[in-house]
Amino acid sequence: MAYLYLLGCFLHFLMSEAVTSSEFEVDGDYLIGGLFDIHQVSGTDYHHRPETITCSSQPFILSSYRRFQMMRFSVEEINNSTSLLPNVTLGYKLFDHCSDTQNFPGIFNLISVNDFIQPWSKSGNNVSNVIAVVGAYTSTETLTVAPLFMMNFLPMVSYGAASSVFSKKQNFPTFLRTVHPNKDVIEVVYTILTNFGWRWVSFLYSDDNYGNDGLELFVNKIKYTNICLAYSKGLDENTNYPQTLQQLDEQRVNVIIVFAPEWTAEDLIEAAITENITNKVWIAGDAWSLNKELPKAEGIRNIGTVLGVAEPVLAIPGFSEFVDHSKAKSQQENVNQGKFCGQNCNCSSVTADDINNADPSFNFPVYSAVYAIAHALHVALQCKDGRCDRNITVDKYTVLAALKKSNFPLLNQNVQFDSNGDPNFGSYSIVFWNHSGDAEEVGVYNFHSSFPFYINSSKIQWYANGEVPTSFCSQECSAGYAKKQEGIYECCFSCTICPIGTYINVTEDAYECISCKDTEWSAEGSTSCNLRLVEFIPFTDSGAVVIMFGAWVFVGQTLAVSILFAFNYKTPVVKSAGGPMCFLILACLSLSDISVFFFFGEPTTAFCILRFLPFLLFYTVCLACFVVRSFQIVCIFKIAAKFPILLSWWTKYNGQWLIITVAFITQAITLTTGYAVSPSRPYNDTVSYSQSIILGCEMNFQGISASLLLLASLCCLCFIFSYMGKDLPKNYNEAKAITFCLLLLILTWIILATASILYHGKHIHTFTALAVLSSLYSFLLWYFLPKCYIIVFQPRKNTQEHFQGLIQNYTKTVSQ
Repeated sequence: MAYLYLLGCFLHFLMSEAVTSSEFEVDGDYLIGGLFDIHQVSGTDYHHRPETITCSSQPFILSSYRRFQMMRFSVEEINNSTSLLPNVTLGYKLFDHCSDTQNFPGIFNLISVNDFIQPWSKSGNNVSNVIAVVGAYTSTETLTVAPLFMMNFLPMVSYGAASSVFSKKQNFPTFLRTVHPNKDVIEVVYTILTNFGWRWVSFLYSDDNYGNDGLELFVNKIKYTNICLAYSKGLDENTNYPQTLQQLDEQRVNVIIVFAPEWTAEDLIEAAITENITNKVWIAGDAWSLNKELPKAEGIRNIGTVLGVAEPVLAIPGFSEFVDHSKAKSQQENVNQGKFCGQNCNCSSVTADDINNADPSFNFPVYSAVYAIAHALHVALQCKDGRCDRNITVDKYTVLAALKKSNFPLLNQNVQFDSNGDPNFGSYSIVFWNHSGDAEEVGVYNFHSSFPFYINSSKIQWYANGEVPTSFCSQECSAGYAKKQEGIYECCFSCTICPIGTYINVTEDAYECISCKDTEWSAEGSTSCNLRLVEFIPFTDSGAVVIMFGAWVFVGQTLAVSILFAFNYKTPVVKSAGGPMCFLILACLSLSDISVFFFFGEPTTAFCILRFLPFLLFYTVCLACFVVRSFQIVCIFKIAAKFPILLSWWTKYNGQWLIITVAFITQAITLTTGYAVSPSRPYNDTVSYSQSIILGCEMNFQGISASLLLLASLCCLCFIFSYMGKDLPKNYNEAKAITFCLLLLILTWIILATASILYHGKHIHTFTALAVLSSLYSFLLWYFLPKCYIIVFQPRKNTQEHFQGLIQNYTKTVSQ
């Protein structure tokens, strides 16, 4: 506070020596402060102690001088109005704010009371007659001075400070702005990039609060998009532009976003012309897109195409006349009169035409800022019926409250502020620097429209022979190809085709081939999956119909054989075939036939179990019968004489039925245990064929291994006993028939096993059913049918005498 007091004393001394300049100061009932960088410090000087600066000795900024005149015009227009503040006059105190750090005397002048600064004063008398401040222009300037205005809640309406930090009301409670924040500009830039498909871009920015904020917003905006930031660089007075431009060119970037104030952008573009940087698209921020000098610069066409985001250029009625009158009047004044620090323009050489033809950027924000303050004062003074209540004491708090609630029409705009103090009105123009040296409007971005963006590309004269330029690190992959990132940039990649069974969906993830579901398939290089064809053998399939018909025929044949054997039960042929055992064999063969019907239709757990359970169980009984029958024949003719006790035991204890019963019970137990532990279930084969799913049954051979082992053992025994009796009498030689049937059985299942290895289609189930039926027919056709033939067509051979003769001949042969 002591420092502020000393500065206040210094300020009082300066003001006592100053003489008011009408261009910078106008008296009125209420004063508005204004900060305009009519001149701009080109470099940063370091001092050992605080020093002020002579702004008039610095480079002149014509566009800022135009904004300065716009504020003067706005106040004069309001004072001449009969509807806005009718019996109240506004005055102003304007300062050339050319430096971020060396223009504090003007700031202290605005916040001083009776030439002294008294921070946090609670006295109602110690109130500055300045009700609000318009400015400052840049974000850095505003960040420097804003805390001093926030200290006493003095409203501050900026026309150019676009940094996001000012939207934080806890830090800047009395700050409002009539310029759109950086996030809106970045939104428009991003929309332009996506509209033209530019994905490989660079971002050059001023190395200050404004530029750094723009870079951060841009990086966050493109973070989850297909746009890559190939190169970024902060620009300041020490930047080596040739080196920067060379690095940028090496990155093969064709689109360059320049987010910087006009003086920085001028240095950059001039360096690009000098360094012969060609064939680029330059996207200008709103700070320099309406520059009047650069579009006419020699060689500007060589650098490529310049697009820009700009505040709409609104014609403000009466401004040109005001400038003409003001310049004519100022030339008649004494240019040597003394001026307060920061109120010396030294711009007598600037003509009215120069001002009227200058860059109009941020003119409407200045105009609307002054009008917003005037309308707030109008509300605070309760103006109505052509008069204002001048007895009301207006303070900064009242003006601030009214400012926040602003809602008034101005040049077809409705001026409002949101809760952050940001403008809730306006739009942006998209401009193109045409060959005539003008910034031609080619599009618009309206923030308050259902279709905010529009651009007429046909108006843009592209450098690339009229075609829209491209900007990418790698060309986009063809359909069906996935990207494989190369290096640190997502935009740099190679393309790999998606293999069979996968597809690429670029809207979800352009870098990964997605596997199809088990129920889907895809060819190589697919962008989607197709449903697989579900295949199984229906009951209506022609092959299934033939096999099922064969199964029913088999049942009919076994029934016919059983009837024939029943009528000829006491004949030698039936007895030699097994007698009562024949009926058991025929019954088991018929029951085994049940399995055939479950190989067709859509598989279920029950179907899968019944495919082999009846066959394995009852076919075991059949084989056991043939084992016993083969053993009996060999025993009678070859073993009985050598082992009479064995024949006696076999006859006494009905050994044949005992073995058959043991075999049946053993097989029943093993099958029950196997299917209980690991039952056969439906199985979808999604591996064999990519375009279809084969419905089948999952066979667990471990679960039925014991059953198969028992079946194989019976086959081996049957084959051994049958082979031993191959030389027995012809009518007693069932062993030969059994041997032949077993060979057919083994050959059938070898063929099926081979087919199963080579072929995995749905018809393998038809082949399996055919193998089962063939196994049943082998015994019926080659064991029972020859006997039926003798019974029906050769009855002379079905006599006791015929069989006795065969036995006698066999005995003579063996004895010899």
